[in-house]
Amino acid sequence: MMNTTTPAAAGGAFPLGGDRRVNRLGFGAMRLALGGSVRDPDAAVAVLRRAVELGVNHIDTAGFYGNGDLRSHELIRRALSPYPDDLVIATKVGPILEGGFLPTGEAGAGQLRGLVEEDLRRLGQDHLDLVYLRVSGTPGESLGERFAALAELRREGLIRHLGVSNVDAAQLAEARAVAPVAAVQNRLHLGGDGSGERGVPALCERAGIAFVPYFPLGGGRHSIETPRLAGVAARHGASTAQIALAWLLATSPVTLPIPGTSSLDHLEENVAAAALRLTEGDLAALT
Repeated sequence: MMNTTTPAAAGGAFPLGGDRRVNRLGFGAMRLALGGSVRDPDAAVAVLRRAVELGVNHIDTAGFYGNGDLRSHELIRRALSPYPDDLVIATKVGPILEGGFLPTGEAGAGQLRGLVEEDLRRLGQDHLDLVYLRVSGTPGESLGERFAALAELRREGLIRHLGVSNVDAAQLAEARAVAPVAAVQNRLHLGGDGSGERGVPALCERAGIAFVPYFPLGGGRHSIETPRLAGVAARHGASTAQIALAWLLATSPVTLPIPGTSSLDHLEENVAAAALRLTEGDLAALT
């Protein structure tokens, strides 16, 4: 087992699905294959290996993260296989590619088995630790039939735990009526207005479901920078990104941020945020 003195372990651990204990500060692999400065697979592999050395044992990926020869599944397999026993690799299915490298459609229930089997092949696994059904975010969109298709794959042993992504409270309830939900991956960061997340993090906390914020640092589209954030960062001698991650960790014990980066320096900075402890005054100022 991993030495719990590693930097990522400083933020504590969470029992994902009740049986997979993961350090709460994880890693999102999207930037290794889409955006960022890495265009050298060797550099991406170095980032992944260093993340695990720092105690990260929860890595988020998707089959549609990639451009040309640079694809997150293959980078993860090259960097980390054979995988450590305590490593949880989470992936997402639902979006499909219809040309280019950005998802342009949604898979139907009958297409999900093929996507899961492709993820298994590409990652070199006999089962997937956590699979999210990623939906479009359209209000009122039903996900029951598609989630039931994934639940069948879980019964077959191809998937260990199920999650949902980009959902509202009603969609989360619909999924939970079909099968146990171990994790929800939705947008949340310090610079957001929270309109897309109303009620969902609180529901997750009450149910013991992991809440995994994507774009925890704004994703490049939303600025997290404010004078208040800068002031808290200055008091702690930390970067604003570190304070934003520490804020997410402080919001709830079920919150598992997955910041991504293509830089070793930024990786180490992000992981160090797990050791920051914000005061009640800090949290009041940021909120």
